Amino acid sequence: MINFTNVALRRGGKILFEKVTFTIHQGQRVGVTGVNGCGKSSLFAMVRDQLHSDVGELTLPPGQVIAHVAQETPALDRSAIDYAIDGDVELRTIEAELAEAEKVDDGNRQAQLHARLESVDGYTCRSRAARLLHGLGFTTAQEASPVKSFSGGWRMRLNLAQALMCRSDILLLDEPTNHLDLDAVMWLQAWLSQYQGTLLLISHDRDFLDDVTTHIAHVEQGGIELYTGNYSAFEKRRAERLAQQQSAYIKQQEEIAHIHSFVTRFKAKASKAKQAQSRLKTLERMEMISAAHIDSPFHFTFLEPEKLPHMLFQMRDAEIGYGGKPILANVKLELASGDRVGLLGANGAGKSTLIKVLADTLEPVSGDFTRAQDLRIGYFAQHQLEQLHLDESPLEHLLRLDPRARDQELRDFLGGFAFHGDKVTDPVEPFSGGEKARLVLAMLVYQRPNLLLLDEPTNHLDLEMRHALSVALQGFEGALVMISHDRHMLRSVTDRWLWVDGGCVTPFDGDLESYRQQMIARREADESDVALLTTGDEPGVNSQVTRKARRQQDAEQRRALKPLQNRLKKMEQQMDKLNSQKEAIEAQLAGSEIYDDADGLKEVLAKQVAVSNELDEVESEWMDVSEQLEVFTP
Repeated sequence: MINFTNVALRRGGKILFEKVTFTIHQGQRVGVTGVNGCGKSSLFAMVRDQLHSDVGELTLPPGQVIAHVAQETPALDRSAIDYAIDGDVELRTIEAELAEAEKVDDGNRQAQLHARLESVDGYTCRSRAARLLHGLGFTTAQEASPVKSFSGGWRMRLNLAQALMCRSDILLLDEPTNHLDLDAVMWLQAWLSQYQGTLLLISHDRDFLDDVTTHIAHVEQGGIELYTGNYSAFEKRRAERLAQQQSAYIKQQEEIAHIHSFVTRFKAKASKAKQAQSRLKTLERMEMISAAHIDSPFHFTFLEPEKLPHMLFQMRDAEIGYGGKPILANVKLELASGDRVGLLGANGAGKSTLIKVLADTLEPVSGDFTRAQDLRIGYFAQHQLEQLHLDESPLEHLLRLDPRARDQELRDFLGGFAFHGDKVTDPVEPFSGGEKARLVLAMLVYQRPNLLLLDEPTNHLDLEMRHALSVALQGFEGALVMISHDRHMLRSVTDRWLWVDGGCVTPFDGDLESYRQQMIARREADESDVALLTTGDEPGVNSQVTRKARRQQDAEQRRALKPLQNRLKKMEQQMDKLNSQKEAIEAQLAGSEIYDDADGLKEVLAKQVAVSNELDEVESEWMDVSEQLEVFTP
């Protein structure tokens, strides 16, 4: 267990927390939450004995093996798989001792060490490491690549694999999903749910916290309180406490009113598709979620675009790629005002490439494209943080966009993104990644786009800013295309999914849970190939051909299902129309004047019966088609 007894920690002249007393028991999985800069990473440093409390005591049982993700990765010639295996320090120690025993031909010592090697699963280490790397998105060919050949983000994945490879008693993970795509996040979630040790996890991903944690340690106002349950349970308890305060209650009602229009947009569709049902469940939770964040420092909205054409963008028979070589073919996409699209697919499938073409920062290989004359794009990509003018302040960045704006108006606007006082006029160079990301988002909002293209916008953002962004996007009137590994964000702000896979871009009519199930099934099949490769039972080229054939088969199956999906969409539109007619009739019958006209009343009642019967028929047919899709969808 990890015991905190009256602990206080000071960094410089600032007290991060004090009077902290709680116990984390063996096997508990604890999410550590709180705004950026509140002391979460310092708490981890204390557990690792790198920092010591100013007051009180932190104690751990003796001999605990603590694993964490290294923040730096040297440019090594060592292969990726060997680097991952290095995370099991005891295994590497036994191997080194065994090599020494073999040099001196000490048979007894060799026998002892072979027994120890077996006890730590040393003979399966390569297959275990291969499964970890595969789950984190590495291909079989990449396992043999040197560490120095990978980019910074992929090296962080290698560090994560190394931490998971360690047979630890305590595992410390600080924002492990920041460098992962959605598929890898889902894999890591499943892995951590089976972890037998004690887990401390810093994350700003609500769904990830919900699925992995059993407790929440929330750092707030100079203290740390341990809550039982996952993040949603914590939010509910905190919201109930805050709502007891009158001023908090008033602010909560304002937040609820802001999101109500978004909630009601989908209630009419809640009975029509699995995706809509899933969205409604998420949205029904939003009032309580909003209440838990009423003291957030972030409050902003997207201003109404100056011009809002109905059809913003059309793409037909497009080929998209680099150097004239397509990685996506036959892409068809239309974006109208109000469309909200989430892109799904594995890392490297082409999601970011598609967004770059939409943003007009990458030339397509071929295809027909139509852009609205008044199209104004707001594009967020991670590299844009690097394009900030480091010697200029947030105020100066906005003045570049609007030289005639008044300083006070810009200061008020920046305040919604928690830039106050000197932060408004200080150079951005020393800003944290989260502060730079907030500034880039502020600049996007200020430009009043009618098409938003967001590629992993939540990296570096804490939970409070993610919530504020979610609420703001719900009120955005233009079109939105988003890539994100934050499933709560995707569910909250997107209406439909496109699956980028196997060189194709196709509609995905399930929800994120059905997508997760498909990824699990695919990964299990791929892992069987990985196991064959690591045991040498099948040549690698055959395994790669098998996986390629499987991806092609999946793409062909999705194309075969397209007629059923189109039919389902047409019926949903028909049901929308009939529901509107039914509501209009019910509104007529709710008035008193209709009952003064016997003939008119008879006609309205007959129309009500006809509309209800037609609606029943269409809904019945819709159910049949939905069942067919469920049967044939892998």
